[in-house]
Amino acid sequence: MIFEQEKATVPIPPVRADGEQPIQKNTKQSVSDDSDKINDEDYDFEKIQRQMERLSDPSFMPTFSMRELYENVYDSRPPIIDGLFYAGTYLFVGAPKVGKSFLMAQLAYHVSMGYDLWTYSVKKGTVLYLALEDTQKRLQERLFRMYGTDSTENLHFTICAKQLGNGLDEQLIGFVKEHPDTKLIIIDTLQKIREAGSEKFSYATDYDIVGRLKRFADSHHICLLLVHHTRKQQADDKFDMISGTNGLLGAADGAFLLQKEKRTSDSATLDISGRDQQDQRLHLTRDLDRLIWNLEKAETELWIEPPDPILEAVAVLVTAERPEWSGTPTELVERLGIDMKPNVLSMQLNVKAGRLLNEHQVRYESSRSHAGRNIKLTLFAEA
Repeated sequence: MIFEQEKATVPIPPVRADGEQPIQKNTKQSVSDDSDKINDEDYDFEKIQRQMERLSDPSFMPTFSMRELYENVYDSRPPIIDGLFYAGTYLFVGAPKVGKSFLMAQLAYHVSMGYDLWTYSVKKGTVLYLALEDTQKRLQERLFRMYGTDSTENLHFTICAKQLGNGLDEQLIGFVKEHPDTKLIIIDTLQKIREAGSEKFSYATDYDIVGRLKRFADSHHICLLLVHHTRKQQADDKFDMISGTNGLLGAADGAFLLQKEKRTSDSATLDISGRDQQDQRLHLTRDLDRLIWNLEKAETELWIEPPDPILEAVAVLVTAERPEWSGTPTELVERLGIDMKPNVLSMQLNVKAGRLLNEHQVRYESSRSHAGRNIKLTLFAEA
């Protein structure tokens, strides 16, 4: 599958629910002890040789220790709309004609313009909207009613696309290559891009469809929204009303459920559930003139992490006047004036590198050579 052959691109700074941000992944980075020095060449060679022997054993299972986990810097999920949407794949579900497409157009417009959505901060970027149940005339009238002539070149539409496994993969990859600042892709609806003849209501098939799209979204650090319908039957858990099997939600990073108590009502609730973000319920009302959704209240206040003194100290070190700092962990401890072992500081920065980038716009990189470990801090300037 072509999606599975794609390599991860350089991530774009963001925010996710736990405050982490995307940074360049480097699984060779490590902090092995309290010293800035690493093991000698003979020991390193023997270690590599032992590892190669283990890999050749058919019973070998690759594992990693908790210590090794802390010694690496991993990609985080950049936020597209802080507190709502992050890089990854989400289901956006609701009954037919409940107002999903208007809300999708609203999301697409705000991301393409970089305008805040309600009380949520937005990261500006290119948006692709696959409006596969619309016509160009209907889109024109809808957008004009919502936003008048305030248009943007960053919002792209198509009303026809190929199916997953039959050309859509290549189309999406081609668009992202042509528009590397793509932040959001909306597919309206999921049913329109299912493979022809695919088995219906199979957990394995549903999981595979969303899983393949998720791998694409993750590799390019974009948010992919899959518009889908609910089933008519009610359920104790609202998200069990998603049409199809639990494989859809099982493979997705989260889901949004738009519901009205009455079809004729101008009020709705938006329930939000995700793997790495806080569950929320938003109460929305629809402007009957412009048909945009407005936020009346949020039932759950969004939790915000308290300030981190280590990250704040790093932000004081790296400024517009001094946009870059490089040195060993020991030197960084001395410059920050903190009482902490160098390897502990490195591990903390490994874990919090995304948050450092998001909150203070400082990119953290850690590397090692036979001369020792080195840390590089760079002020990030978004284009």
